Amino acid sequence: MSIRDERKQQSRQALLTAALGLSTSGRSFSNLSLRELSREVGLVPTAFYRHFQDLNALGIELVDQVALNIKTVLYQLGQGYLAEPQDNTRQSIERFFNAVSHDPLPWKFMIAERWGGSSVIRQAIAREVDFLIADLGNALTKMASMKHIQQEQDLKVLATILINISLTWAMSWINLQDQYQDDELERQQQVFIEQALTQLRLMFRGILNWQRK
Repeated sequence: MSIRDERKQQSRQALLTAALGLSTSGRSFSNLSLRELSREVGLVPTAFYRHFQDLNALGIELVDQVALNIKTVLYQLGQGYLAEPQDNTRQSIERFFNAVSHDPLPWKFMIAERWGGSSVIRQAIAREVDFLIADLGNALTKMASMKHIQQEQDLKVLATILINISLTWAMSWINLQDQYQDDELERQQQVFIEQALTQLRLMFRGILNWQRK
């Protein structure tokens, strides 16, 4: 890659990073302006079009990046509480929440924009959530503990529940960090981890005894 191409790629990524930061700071993506984004990264507004056709094109690429980040974290979570739920659940959940704490912006963007703002972004996020559910559903079919569930639709329902509950956990965890500090934050986080563990244990107890009538 030439120096010119490298700088162009850096500017492109800077616009994506700026859009993520601005749209998770109490605003929605649909309220951002091309001029504002360009100013944020030190570009003249017309330079924006060297990188993206319009704001929707930037938003769709941002959704792709965010979804890839989230997919990686969810995959790591699933490796624990799906493969060996009895042994690794707590460790997996704690790793999950640590990952959310380390990089909360993708989660805030995905969750906030999933239900509001630009219809183009909502549709892009809906597609990515469908991909996440399909990937998890496919993984479930290969697990020995799920062999008693014969209906593909049942596994899809389970995958949907797990994806949605993970997104809910992430947003609740981020909200705790906004509401509490120091010792009280740590106490509230431990309470929340116990609640998440209870939810999973109840869910998997039902799954292991699932029978379609």
